[in-house]
Amino acid sequence: MKFPCRIDKFVSHINELPRSKVKILIKKGEVTINGVVSKKSDTQINAEDHIEVSGNKLKYLGKRYFMLNKPQGYVCANHDELHPTVFDLIDEPNLKDFHVAGRLDIDTTGLVLITNDGDWSHQITSPKKAKFKTYRVETKEIITEDCLEQLRQGVALHNEKQLTRPALAEALDKYALQLSICEGKYHQVKRMLAAVGNHVIELHREKISEIELDPTLAMGEYRALTQQEVDIINAK
Repeated sequence: MKFPCRIDKFVSHINELPRSKVKILIKKGEVTINGVVSKKSDTQINAEDHIEVSGNKLKYLGKRYFMLNKPQGYVCANHDELHPTVFDLIDEPNLKDFHVAGRLDIDTTGLVLITNDGDWSHQITSPKKAKFKTYRVETKEIITEDCLEQLRQGVALHNEKQLTRPALAEALDKYALQLSICEGKYHQVKRMLAAVGNHVIELHREKISEIELDPTLAMGEYRALTQQEVDIINAK
């Protein structure tokens, strides 16, 4: 929400009420701005103003940031007719304002960042910002040194003209590797492994830039980011 804004828009946004109903409350004198009754729906307010509706204080929560440990079976969308979404796991007000900063496929688990700050999420998703996303990849075939070197150099994906950007790749055991990429092409990790003759069995995101998935979060749990974690994205 941008300020200054109309009082009816603000109350509608915070209370999640239709604008028409808010205008009725305003006409009835149920809305006060800094202790003064306001009966004009188009009155402009600022973020620091104190707003009450029927004696109840309204608070603009501002920009917010959360991390979620995404389970399989959930899509990274605000709405979906066929599948549950990650927002079904979040219990916060005004969820319609939030979006996922870096989506995961329905069968991929791990770190998802959710925010209502578009500029902040752009820092994560823009290819120009080159923010690395780190995954643990379980594979069908044995991880070879040649496979790792190809991933580090960049591989040709089907129907793509350019090679992928150089990745960070390290074997964890015979059938698992840690892979960090700074792009977000469609099904990129799966396509990269296919390009080197392998197949992804399980995929789990562990890290975005220097923000690591909190090990105390069980699948489906979330928490607010610390200010230090938020600043990681803005600092780079």
